[in-house]
Amino acid sequence: MAALFIGLMSGTSMDGIDAVLVDLATEQPTLLATHCEPLPEDLQQALHALCQPGEDELNRLAEADVLTGRAFAKAALSLLKKTDITAKDIMAIGSHGQTVRHAPNGHIPFTVQIGDPNVIATLTGITTIADFRRRDIAAGGQGAPFAPAFHEHLLRDKVTDRIILNIGGIANVTVLPADQSQPVRGFDTGPGNTLMDQWYRQHTDKAFDHSGAWAATGKVDEALLSTLLADPYFQQAPPKSSGRETFHMDWLQKKAHTMKKDLAPESIQATLVEFTAKSIVQAAKQFGPKKAEVFVCGGGTHNTLLMQRLRDLGLDYSIKSIEELGYDPDWIEAMAFAWFAQKTLRNEPVDLTQITGSNKPIVLGGIYA
Repeated sequence: MAALFIGLMSGTSMDGIDAVLVDLATEQPTLLATHCEPLPEDLQQALHALCQPGEDELNRLAEADVLTGRAFAKAALSLLKKTDITAKDIMAIGSHGQTVRHAPNGHIPFTVQIGDPNVIATLTGITTIADFRRRDIAAGGQGAPFAPAFHEHLLRDKVTDRIILNIGGIANVTVLPADQSQPVRGFDTGPGNTLMDQWYRQHTDKAFDHSGAWAATGKVDEALLSTLLADPYFQQAPPKSSGRETFHMDWLQKKAHTMKKDLAPESIQATLVEFTAKSIVQAAKQFGPKKAEVFVCGGGTHNTLLMQRLRDLGLDYSIKSIEELGYDPDWIEAMAFAWFAQKTLRNEPVDLTQITGSNKPIVLGGIYA
């Protein structure tokens, strides 16, 4: 008998909502349908503005919460329209929401994901499970990354050490030891696509540098690269997580300004590709096994230049797209939140103690029926 769940995910890039329909009746999830719902331009602008302090934040946050909830509901309904499955067939929606602030290391740790689940449940008629990350923060965790728990369920091998590299706006790694007595570890390595995408949008009328073609016309500036890699975040030991609060355009421009020389925009883009690749590989080598199979998922898999640099820098690793294991790299994280929703419905705790640093396994998320 099928156990149908919808997973909804919008990441740091804030450009669209990934929606997946998954059958979780067996240990191996079956992906049945996918949909990407673009976020309206005015909502994107409102969300970007909320990532930094500003005037009238409370009203703007409340309005964006409702509008984002409507967009998430639309994504779920558009997904169902692609199938012969109706809302009554779905056990629950697992909605990640849209992160607008993430401060797990503050005096009072917090994280904020908006996209009102009351709105989603009402507009879709489907039980919605959301607000996963704040429970982890309450239990002393970083609130991110969560994907490693799903990676363990889906991808751990009993013979070969594996590293799963998820390159979204922020990149994270999951270390999956073949030795089942060893714990799974995972953490954010730093920027994935977010700086590359933001820089590209500032200089073109397109959303991202397809295949890294523009970056390939530039030249890596070693001085700027060293300055970027000197950020204190990269010296921190896991558990750790990051976001736009740390790595944003003002941060980049301040670092570039210290160079006291003009760099061509495409050369800064080339440097950002190298920065992303090098920070990921350094983290994997520092905290992962010396040799492993590395499988990449997320939007970064489509950046040909980035993938090549990962292979060049990670010579001891076999680096491949997660497609090699039969999974589409674009939908893994949305699938994860369908799986988290099932865990919540079953009242099953998720153990993130070695990933986020939470103090015990906990049941994540709130249920909005």
